[in-house]
Amino acid sequence: MIARNLYFQYIGNMEIFAASQAFAALAHETRLEIFRYLVKQGPAGQVVGVMAAEFDLPGATLSFHLRNLKQAGLIAVKRDGRSLIYSPNFRVINDLLAYLVEDCCQGSFESSSCNSTCAT
Repeated sequence: MIARNLYFQYIGNMEIFAASQAFAALAHETRLEIFRYLVKQGPAGQVVGVMAAEFDLPGATLSFHLRNLKQAGLIAVKRDGRSLIYSPNFRVINDLLAYLVEDCCQGSFESSSCNSTCAT
């Protein structure tokens, strides 16, 4: 019989897996531009038609990129009638940023410590 706790030892890897999925989604310049655009739009997000015009992309291409960002958890989608509205998932974005700086400054990181006086 396999001990139950052996399975749960892999849970710590989910953090790095989720981070790598997010970075993989952002590693394409079009997806990065779409993501940054949605962050600028804020929690209200933007409808697909406006984004298609903004980026001059065919619907299928835009859908492909949005699906990648959504699968990585970086954006969310909601339906309003016939429109799909995409918005940034700020919880995941904040988790990703926290993951990046988690061990900064020997574990005593404060966001105010990251300014122009940081050592490079």
